[in-house]
Amino acid sequence: MSATFRSFAIANYRLWFAGALVSNVGTWMQRVAQDWLVLTELTDDDATAVGITMALQFGPQLALLPLTGLAADRIDRRRLLIITQISSAILGLGMAAIVLSGVATLWMVYLFALGLGITAAFDAPARQAFVSELVPPEHLSNAVALNSASFNTARLVGPAAAGLLVAVIGPGWVFLLNAVTFGAVLLSLGLLRTDRFTAFIRPPRARGQLLGGVRYVRKRPDILLVFAMIALLGTLGFNFPIFISAMSRIEFGEGAGEFGILSSVIAIGSVTGALLAARRDRPRLRTLTLASAGFGASIAAAALAPDPVWFGIALVLVGFSGLTSMTTANGYVQTTTAPAMRGRVMALYLAIFMGGTPLGAPLVGWVADAFGPRWSLGVGAASGLIAAGIAAVFWIRTREVRLGWDRQRRWPVRLVYGDSNADRDLATTEIAVVETQTQR
Repeated sequence: MSATFRSFAIANYRLWFAGALVSNVGTWMQRVAQDWLVLTELTDDDATAVGITMALQFGPQLALLPLTGLAADRIDRRRLLIITQISSAILGLGMAAIVLSGVATLWMVYLFALGLGITAAFDAPARQAFVSELVPPEHLSNAVALNSASFNTARLVGPAAAGLLVAVIGPGWVFLLNAVTFGAVLLSLGLLRTDRFTAFIRPPRARGQLLGGVRYVRKRPDILLVFAMIALLGTLGFNFPIFISAMSRIEFGEGAGEFGILSSVIAIGSVTGALLAARRDRPRLRTLTLASAGFGASIAAAALAPDPVWFGIALVLVGFSGLTSMTTANGYVQTTTAPAMRGRVMALYLAIFMGGTPLGAPLVGWVADAFGPRWSLGVGAASGLIAAGIAAVFWIRTREVRLGWDRQRRWPVRLVYGDSNADRDLATTEIAVVETQTQR
């Protein structure tokens, strides 16, 4: 089996991947249908309302942070995921019921978005950390990248299907289909061989566990850098539903079908970025820095696109660079974090990445309403460039990056790095310390 797909050699991971892929397609269908419902049926092209809906759906990631991270580290993750998937299916059925019955109002959608957000707040860190139980440590980085490929393959299929289905049968039936897809995850969770799981290191009960992840991260300047970059990208840059819906509807005057296609086009680059990340032996901070700069440049190009075709081409680059940033950051945090702390640290990561949406989405939506969709894309472009700038300062100050001179080379001027393994060495030391404390 090729290096890109080496985690598929593990039966448990294959089952999980298949179930998650089906469910992710349904989730993307619901998101597109929900955004279109709010933008076109419940409001008069109000991008701010779409931003509020996103804020309610992602806000609980931040508000419930201490509880969700500890739950992922202390509760059996498979059982926790079964509970969250059943809850999500029930909420999806509820959304379908109010829309199909014709009683849906904006505040009802807000409430369901909040309910889905609370469920996702517990689901996301458990789902991220659960991968480490399905594969051995040497496959973890590859499995994380393949999960991103699954998620973005679903982003490729789901929005296009949703755009077509919304135009033909309406958003209510899309919500119903999403509720059904959760059955695939529940089936895969039921079929997993628990006796083949990698050992789940559960931390002993002690005071201060809720804030244990914060204390751990404070000692890791490399992870603090990743968190700062992801905070910028997640708050201001990854507001794709607002960018694409506002550009397709307001700037280009297109309908639901075109919106779905454009939402899928971005996933072409995303899947490519995820598969390339799966081939790498390990995630690197240099890759994250370059990808963030590329994200800023490509989203700026999208803002200047004269028509939907060029906008779609730019979105491929946005998807590639954005997904490379996200996968590299996710993989770096997971593979360099002590197993006993992984749930809490991943909860922090997801809270920063997705929890910034309650602040960023309404702001970006307001910019689109007040100044036009192109300016909202400009805000996203700035987030990528500033994130890369922060990383550059980190490299210069901690990695001793400087200009070197070598007359023997064709290009004598080059960048010289200091200890490029400093972050990995620091991570190894921290993991050893935490595991020793856990054993005590």
